[in-house]
Amino acid sequence: MKQKTYIAGLYYRKSQEDERQGESISIENQRTILRKYAEEHGFEIYDEYIDDGVSGTTFRRPEVQRLLDDAKTGVINTIIVKDLSRFGRNYIEVGQYVDYVFPAFGIRFIAIQDNVDTENRDSGAMEMMPIMNVFNEWHAANTSKKIRTVLKANAREGKYHARKAPYGYTKGDNEKKTPILDEEAAAVVKRIFEMRASGLSPHKIADTLNAEGVLNPSRYCLERYGVVGRRENVGLWSFCGVNSILQNPTYLGHMVQQRWSSISYKNHKRYIKDESEWVVVHNTHEPIISQELWDKVREVEKSVAQGRKTKRGYTHPLSGFLFCADCGGKMKLNYINRNGKVDFNFNCGNHVRLGKSYCFSHFIQAKDIEAIVLDDIRTMAQRIVLDEKTIREEFIRHNAELADKAIKSAKKELQGKRKRTEELSRLMQIAYEDRLKGKMPEDICISFIQKYSEEQKKVEAEIAELEEWLTETTNTIQSADEFIRNIKKYLEAPELTREMCYELLDRVVVGGHPKHTGKERVIDIVYKVDIASVLRYKLNK
Repeated sequence: MKQKTYIAGLYYRKSQEDERQGESISIENQRTILRKYAEEHGFEIYDEYIDDGVSGTTFRRPEVQRLLDDAKTGVINTIIVKDLSRFGRNYIEVGQYVDYVFPAFGIRFIAIQDNVDTENRDSGAMEMMPIMNVFNEWHAANTSKKIRTVLKANAREGKYHARKAPYGYTKGDNEKKTPILDEEAAAVVKRIFEMRASGLSPHKIADTLNAEGVLNPSRYCLERYGVVGRRENVGLWSFCGVNSILQNPTYLGHMVQQRWSSISYKNHKRYIKDESEWVVVHNTHEPIISQELWDKVREVEKSVAQGRKTKRGYTHPLSGFLFCADCGGKMKLNYINRNGKVDFNFNCGNHVRLGKSYCFSHFIQAKDIEAIVLDDIRTMAQRIVLDEKTIREEFIRHNAELADKAIKSAKKELQGKRKRTEELSRLMQIAYEDRLKGKMPEDICISFIQKYSEEQKKVEAEIAELEEWLTETTNTIQSADEFIRNIKKYLEAPELTREMCYELLDRVVVGGHPKHTGKERVIDIVYKVDIASVLRYKLNK
């Protein structure tokens, strides 16, 4: 009888957490053990598969996927690892591969130090394998919990634990690794905030920096400090790169950490946490931007206006803020050149593009709508100055009534969905354990696990949507003091500016011209916060 030839793939894995265990868990140590074992047992080594610095709680590892692909396509018929924890720490997935997948493809699996060899399924080690897998997963969960606790404690002490400092800073040499200003990069960061505050979009900012040959953060770090990024970089700015800088509160001089988290030690999908869960230590390092500049950028981010330029490169203060009252479309800026003098006007964009069959003319001179909006802002500011305390109290009460109920309901729903994902994980574990104990047929076990897994993915997507809604809703509730401070600045404003519009306006809805409607034109000015209703109520009272 011809003896079977075993063609082996040797798999090594080490995570960042394993580094604390020293040389015994190193890739070189694993290589020595596996190669010696293969040589002593007459296995032909096809290749080595190495995942260095990757957690075993996920099977989305590049080299383990290559190993499994080679096994399923018949390139190798044997997989050798140092122990079960090297292959993975998710006991459901490890069990599925060893019990179902590998036998189906005729693959022999060996975990040397656990004495696991699927060629001898009646051994005591094979019977103990489910318990060992559960222990490995418990170890991963416990390690993850300890690491999170340590990182949070360090963050509260103002210790900076990120791999590198944000663009504009370098990591300090002191115990806390406090960020130190990088003057050249800091100037670029400040300029990015100033450009955004003036109304330029992240795309426009990226285009400007690229046209001027300014290196993006990754390329800058490579050429200035010799720090190699995680991926190849051509040195160009992108929308995401600019936006990442604009959203980073570290530039205010505060140590802001624990902003991001993963769903669990098994599911490494990252999400931004609620701002109340961030760890903030104030005034730890030199700021690059002021609080005022940060606030201006936040106003621009909330605005509906994109600030498009005309062919002549002009952006009107109200561009993007004006909407047609009848069709809801944006008003389009037009101009007429009369003997070298340019007169600007607005009209319903849908009417301009599609004609009167879609919407009628809402023509209005730019100077007229500017005067209306500026006068309303000045009037608002004047009323606030005259009765600021009462208006602030009314405003706070009004906002609380509108937002409090919706936010509480969303948080309650979010809590329920998070509990459901935990319950689904528990149900999958129970189904798998019942299968191992012989209490549940294999086909029913697989059916249950697939059903629970699909529901879990759906609930996790709903959780992400709810978290995004809560973040957006919370961010839109602007304090009374902030709005009042902003509008009071413009009590005697000589003209309407784009900065003014970004700080105060949500939109301006323009009614039809009297000759088309037969009634007086209505201009509805909607502010970023509903302080207008409070002021008008006070006026009528």
